[in-house]
Order: sequence, then C-alpha cells, then structure tokens
Amino acid sequence: MRQPLPVGLTRLAGGEVGLNPDEEVQARLHLVFTTFAELSSANAVVRYLWRHHLPLPSRPLRGPSPQVTVWDEATLDAVIGILHNPAYAGAYVYGRTVRDPTRAKLGRRGTGVRDLPMDRWAVLLHDRYPAYISWETFMVNQGRLEANQHSYARGRPGAPGRGDALLQGIAVCARCGGRMQLHYSGPSGEYPVYVCSHTRSQQPERDCQDVRTLAIDREIERVVLEALTPDTLAIALATMSEVEREDAALQKQWQLRLERARYEVERARRQYEAVEPENRLVARNLETQWEEKLRAVEQIERDYEGWRRREQLTVTADDREQILALAQDLPAIWSAPTTTAADRKQLLRLLIDSVLLDNRRQVGQTWLQINWRTGATTEHWARRSVRSYADYADGEQIEERVRTLHADGLMDAAIATALNTEGFRTSHGQPFRGSTVYVLRKLWELPTWNPLGRNPTRWPDGTYSVVGAAELLGVFPGTISLWLRQGVLHGWQISAGTPWHISLPEPEVDRLRARLTRTRSPHMRRSGRPAS
Repeated sequence: MRQPLPVGLTRLAGGEVGLNPDEEVQARLHLVFTTFAELSSANAVVRYLWRHHLPLPSRPLRGPSPQVTVWDEATLDAVIGILHNPAYAGAYVYGRTVRDPTRAKLGRRGTGVRDLPMDRWAVLLHDRYPAYISWETFMVNQGRLEANQHSYARGRPGAPGRGDALLQGIAVCARCGGRMQLHYSGPSGEYPVYVCSHTRSQQPERDCQDVRTLAIDREIERVVLEALTPDTLAIALATMSEVEREDAALQKQWQLRLERARYEVERARRQYEAVEPENRLVARNLETQWEEKLRAVEQIERDYEGWRRREQLTVTADDREQILALAQDLPAIWSAPTTTAADRKQLLRLLIDSVLLDNRRQVGQTWLQINWRTGATTEHWARRSVRSYADYADGEQIEERVRTLHADGLMDAAIATALNTEGFRTSHGQPFRGSTVYVLRKLWELPTWNPLGRNPTRWPDGTYSVVGAAELLGVFPGTISLWLRQGVLHGWQISAGTPWHISLPEPEVDRLRARLTRTRSPHMRRSGRPAS
C-alpha cells in the first residue's frame, strides 16, 4: 500500500522512491537533523532557523500529483514532524495512528487521531526508502524528544530551561530516591531550590527535603571544569572544527536560497519574453510576476548581507588563534555572557547522568554523589548557607574557640581578629567583627569580660563608670544608661557590651544637677529620693 511521502522524498516515474531532487530541500532537512543532534531540543532548532532566516519546505497533499514544494517560516510542529517521521530513516510504516471517536470533535475534520507506540505499528519495514539518517539515529532522536517532555515520575528530566539551576531535571533525592523538582523562593522568586515532595503522599504536611541551589551549583561547576581540564586542547580543536563546519553549512543554505530565487527570476523572464506582444493581458500579468521575483531576489540579497554582518561566521587566522586560546580557558567560556544557562545545562548533561543530594547527613553541609555518564560515581560535600549557628557546619568549633579566647581574657574585637586569622567565617560567609562576637557571647551566655574586675567608680583616665556617675549625681544606674541612649550624657566603649567611660567635667555636673532640680517633684525633694 502506497503511503504519502514527506517533502524530502519523491516518487519517480517507475514507482520507486528517491530523494527530492531539489538540493535546497535536501540541505535544509540535513540541517534540521544535524542541528537537533547538536542542540537536543526541537524548540532550539526552531529558534536557530529563525535566527538565520531559513524557512522550511513542505508539500501540501492537495491537488493532482506532483504537488509543489512550499517554503514557510519554521514552526515547532514542522520540526517535530520531520524528527518523528520514520520515512527519513528509510523505513516504510503503516498504522502509526488510530482514530479515537471519543476524542473527535463534532464538525472538525482530523480530530480524534492519536499516535500509537512503535510496538503497536501494524507494519514496519526497514531500508525501503533512501535515508537522510540511520535508524539508530532516528531512535536516539525519539528518546531525546521523549526525555524533553517533563515527567519526573517517569524519570524524564525535560529539555534544559533558561533558569540558572544547573541540576534542573537531574537532581535526585538521596533520602527517598525521587526526582527533585525546581521551585523558586524569595520576594521575587530569585532563589532556586531543589525540592523533593515524594513523601507528601504519606505526610502531606511536609516535604522530604529541600536544598538551595547556590552552594550545590558552585560545587558542580568546580567539579565539571576540573574534570574537563585535561582535555582542553581536544576541546579547543573540536570547537575550531565545529565553528568552521557551521560556517560552511550556513553559507551553503544561503547560497541555495539565492540560487532558487535567481532561477525564479530567470524563469519569469523567459515566460515574459515568450508571450506574443499583442497579447497584452497576459504580458502585463507576466511582467508583474517578473518584477515581483526581482524584488524577492533583492530582499533575499539584503537579508543575506545583513545576516553576514550580524553573525560574522567567516573565520580568519586571528579568529582561529582567539578560538583556540579561549577554548582552553574553560572557566571564561563557562561564565561568558554569550553562554546561556541552557548551554551550561546541556554541557552538564553530556557528562552527568544524575546527582544525588542529601542535606541532612551532616550539620551545615550537603552531601552529593555525581553519577557520571561513564558509569563512575564521585562523592562531594558542599557547605550551605544557614540562618543560625546551630545549623552551621563550623558552629561547634567556633563556639569552642570563642569560649577559649574569652576565658583567656580577650575582648570582643580581639576575639573577632583571632577567628578571622584562623580562617573562620560567620554563618553568612563574612569576616567576624566585634559586634558579631558580642551577639554570640549573649547567645552562649558568656559575660562581658572586664580586665579590672568589678567596675570602679572612676576609671584611671578620669572618666566615670555607670555606677560612679549614678553615685555622683544621686540617680539610679538605669537613669545613666537612659541618658546615654538619649544623648543627654556623652561616653564611649571599647566595643559593644564593654563598660562605659563617661566624661563628667564640673560644668557638666552642674548642668545635670540643675536639670534634676527642675524635674524633681517637691515630694521627691523632701524625701531625698533620686529621680530622672
């Protein structure tokens, strides 16, 4: 039984099937297959064709045979149709679809048709047509298209998205084995988080675990770049070869497109010149068609020149040197503005099959196991950002060190300097300051250390302590503390939490006593009680 052929194949006069004799059609279909092999996404192929202004051929099955080839802007349906068609792999197939009356919509032809899985096709005969790709390549393409459809339950990671999270689709929970989904937190959703929700079926109120991506992605990036370092020269040469191949392929596509447009102009000219001059009705119509074809050629030539200026794919000797140098600097390529998040994830998936995550194995750290495509596995630890020192990886060591330094009589600023010198950092990754140590002392109930023991009434430099100022002015110590906060009194501290040094010259004492006289009530003056 004869089946309709796609645009890349044609039925010859003797009934046998051959490749479409149009060289541009063949070249465009080969470009679709090679670009998909490189980008692994039908959407990416569509965007690639759009960027280079390359339409796709089609052959509507309407009217008598042979049907004409039509060129239209690339669409996702058109690209997927090409990739899914087994005829391009040389196979004759019958029974790929079945009509389901329950899905048909009244008054709409062609509805209710659904695709059948390959094992239910009625007929599948290999090597019946000239092939654009091998059957093995066709099966690899089907696997990629299926994997690009997000389905965590079926182990499909989906196509790499535009988000920054590197492990999108390949992060696996090490606690329950489920695929981890990607959520976004923060006021504007700017912080990606890997979340495992598989335990919600048994415990609806909580997730299995969630892991912030920043520390994990930094460690993955470090490990991958380190793994690729020995192969930098091979990568550089492959990059050079790929740039030159893409340049030649795209130049050929544009030359074929220009050749077709110029042929149409020449054909229109011959038709115009062949008509009898007296037949003006036909002559005017053919002249108009000829002018339209000329304008189309001019437009394509302008588009081609604009494309050449924009893409600048012609590789010069200097370009080769720069590409070879840059390709050996993998960190620069990885972080370059022209390298998109999808590009990074695509490279990652070429090397890594999945990554197991567990952030409850050790306090303040996340354990991860990388399952490489080669079958090897490696284990790593990533320090994660936390909100409290109880969850901090170095929390116990920092507490022990602060207690030791405090017992040795060091002030907060000196303790902070010692911690920074020893390589410790706060739970937010910042250097320690005296005020940070003060907060930690309060958290761990360590008293403020005073090298002179109990605060004296007056310090050796002539300033007063809080208790001394209170005795001098006849008020409570709490009043002195209040005045310091309000700016009524002026004093200073070595660091937060250390004793106050209050300056009280005679004029200042007289001013404060006058203030007290004005503010005290007659009853308080008779009783002699201090007041604020």
